[in-house]
Amino acid sequence: MLNEGMYLSDRYEILEKIGAGGMSDVYKAKDHVLDRFVAVKVLKAEFSEDMNFVSKFRTEAQSAASLEHPNIVNIYDVGSEEGLHYIVMEYIEGITLKTYIEKKGCLTYKEAVSIAIQIAKGIEAAHNKNITHRDIKPQNIIISTEGKVKVTDFGIARAASTNTVSADVMGSVHYASPEQARNGFVDGRSDIYSLGIVMYEMVTGRVPFDGDTTVSVALQHLQDEMVSPSEYAKDLPISIEKIIQKCAQKNPDRRYQNIEELTQDLRKSLVTPNEDFVQIVPIDENAKTKVISSDEVKQINEGIKQEPIANDNTIVQKEHIDEDELSPEEDEEEGSLNPKMDKAITIMGIITAVIIVIVIIYLVLNMLGFVKFGGNNSTTEKKPKAQSEATSAKQEVTMIDVTGRKYEDAETELKKLGLNVEVSERRADTEIEEGCVIESDPKAGEKVKAGSTVKLVVCEKEEVTVPSVIGKSESDASRILMDAGLVVEKKYEYSDSVPGGKVIRQTPSSGKKTQKNNKVIITISQGVESVTVPSVVGISKDQAVEALSGLGLDVSIRQEYSSTVSSGNVISQSIQGGRKSQKGAAITIVVSMGKKETEQKTYTYSYDVVLQKPANVSSVTINLRDYSTGNIVATASSSSFTPEKTHLNFSKKGITSSTGTGKLEVTWKHTDGTTSTEGSSSYVTFTREQ
Repeated sequence: MLNEGMYLSDRYEILEKIGAGGMSDVYKAKDHVLDRFVAVKVLKAEFSEDMNFVSKFRTEAQSAASLEHPNIVNIYDVGSEEGLHYIVMEYIEGITLKTYIEKKGCLTYKEAVSIAIQIAKGIEAAHNKNITHRDIKPQNIIISTEGKVKVTDFGIARAASTNTVSADVMGSVHYASPEQARNGFVDGRSDIYSLGIVMYEMVTGRVPFDGDTTVSVALQHLQDEMVSPSEYAKDLPISIEKIIQKCAQKNPDRRYQNIEELTQDLRKSLVTPNEDFVQIVPIDENAKTKVISSDEVKQINEGIKQEPIANDNTIVQKEHIDEDELSPEEDEEEGSLNPKMDKAITIMGIITAVIIVIVIIYLVLNMLGFVKFGGNNSTTEKKPKAQSEATSAKQEVTMIDVTGRKYEDAETELKKLGLNVEVSERRADTEIEEGCVIESDPKAGEKVKAGSTVKLVVCEKEEVTVPSVIGKSESDASRILMDAGLVVEKKYEYSDSVPGGKVIRQTPSSGKKTQKNNKVIITISQGVESVTVPSVVGISKDQAVEALSGLGLDVSIRQEYSSTVSSGNVISQSIQGGRKSQKGAAITIVVSMGKKETEQKTYTYSYDVVLQKPANVSSVTINLRDYSTGNIVATASSSSFTPEKTHLNFSKKGITSSTGTGKLEVTWKHTDGTTSTEGSSSYVTFTREQ
C-alpha cells in the first residue's frame, strides 16, 4: 500500500486512496510535472510477483492507451518502480453509476437512455479498434460532476481478431454474458449483453439475475429467462423494454450485431418511446434446446476455485461441450429423412413450379403480340428510368439551416430534400424555445447525399429548483446539484472567512428556477491565500519591512549585535525565504546593531559654574582636570565669554555612575596679552548627560 506523501518516479505525489479492485488499488495523486490531478492504479503486492498477472496488467495499459474518446477514461502513463507496477489515468471528479443508481433507486427512462448512449459511444470507440471491454458494469462507469459519462477499467480488455480463441475470462458475474460464463468465444456482442444488463438495472434498480454464489448467478445467465423489466418499472416504454431484451438475448446472433445498431435504436426511443420498432430475431423452432450438464456445473465450480482473484463477483470457467450434442443419432433416426432436408425439397419444388408458370405466361403474351423479343421491348425501355432513379438517389443536396425551427417543420423541409431525420439528443437550451432544433449534423451549407440521415438536437425544457449548497463541501455540493439534474461548473478563490474546500457562493442562487441540465457555477474556497516569503537577510531594515509588508505579512523587529552584519541590516528572519505562509501571518526580522564594543564607554558630563570676570579680559579657557589621573580631560574656551554663569560639557571614559568628580582650572587672557590662572580649591561634582 502506498502512503500519503509518497512519490512515484519523482513525479506523482500520492494524496489519498480512492478505490480498490480485485487486482489493484487506486489512488488520487498530483502530477507535479504537468500540475494536474491524476488517478494511479497500482497492482496489489500479492500479484506483483506473478508474471501472468503482471502481463495482464500491462495489457490493460497497452490496449487502453490507444483509446482517445470523450466517453473513455484516458491513460496517461504506465511504469514500474521497486516492484510496484502502476498505470496513470485521467482523474474524474464524480461517482460511479453503481453509486448513482443506489442513491436514486432507479432512473427515468430518458436519463437511462442518455447514459446508455454515452456508454455505447465509448464502447464503439473501443470496438472500432478491435478492443472488447469484457467487463461492462456500473462500477466501471463514472459520471463526472459535469454530467459526462466515461467508461473505465479496461483491465481485461483484449484486442480481438477474426482468429481469436477465448482463454481465461474474468468479469463481474452479474453482468457477464452467457458465452463469458461458459468461456466461449467473446466479441463485441458480449459488451452489448453486459450493457443490456446495466440498462436493466438503471430502469429497475436491480439486476435480473442474483444469487448467493457466483456459480448460481452464472447458471441463471446460461439457463433462466430474465423477468421483463416492465414488471418492476410499470411506466417503462415498450421500445426501451424491447431494446433491453434484445441486448440480453442468450444467443449472440439474436442480439444487436454491433454497437451502432444499438445506438441507433436508443436514439429513436427518445423520439418515439412508445413505438414498437425493435426487431428481435425469432428463435429457430428446429434449434435444439441446450441444458447445462452436471459436468459443466462441476467445471464452473472448479474454475472458480482455481482462480483466487475472483473475489469481487468474478468468474473464471472452462468451456464444456456436451458430447451428446455432437451425436447425429439424437437428431435423426436411422432410415428417416432429415426434417430440414424435407423442408428444403418442398421449397425447391414450389420455386420450380412458379418458374414454369412464368415462362408459359411469357410465351403466350409473346404469341399474342404484347411482348416482343429484342432490344425495344418494354422491359428494356424501363431500364433508363430505373437507372435515372438510382442516379438521382446518389445526388448530393445542400443542407439547409433548421436551427431554431420547430422540429416538425424542420422534419418536413428535410424530407422534401430527400433526407431522413433522427433526433440524436434532447437537452435544455436557454436561447432556443422548447421543441425547436438546437443544432444539426450535418450543419447548414454542407453537402449531403440524398437518402442520408440528418441528426437533430431538439430543445426539451424541464424546470428545476436550484438547491442551496453554500457552506457545503465541494463533493457534497456537486452531488446535490447533480441529483437535482443540474450541471456543475467550479471556480476557486481565496477566502479569509470560509474554510478551504467549502462553497462560498453559487450562481444562480438557491430557490431560483432554471432548466434541467443548465449550468450552476459554484465558487469554492481555497482558504486563506498563501504567499511565498522572500529572503530579506542582508538588506536594510527599511527595505525588508517594505518587501514583507507588501505581501500582507505582519512584521516585527528585534535588534542584536553582530560582528558580521553591518549595523541596520537584517541578520535573520523567523520564516525562511522561499517558504509558503498565509497572508497576515506574523514574521520577525532581527536587525544588526553592529559590532559590540569591548573598550570602556565614554560618557558626557556637565557642570554649571558661576565666574566673576576680571577687567580687561579678552578670552577665557576652562579645563577639567581628572581627580584620579591628574590629566586634563575636557576644555572649554571662548573669546566672547561672559562668565556670570556658564554650562561646561566634557567627556569622561570609564565612569559608569551618574556623577563624576574633578577640579576646574580657569585661565584668563587679558587684553595686554598677559594671562592669569585660578583653580578650584576643592573637587567639584559633574552630572552625566542622558
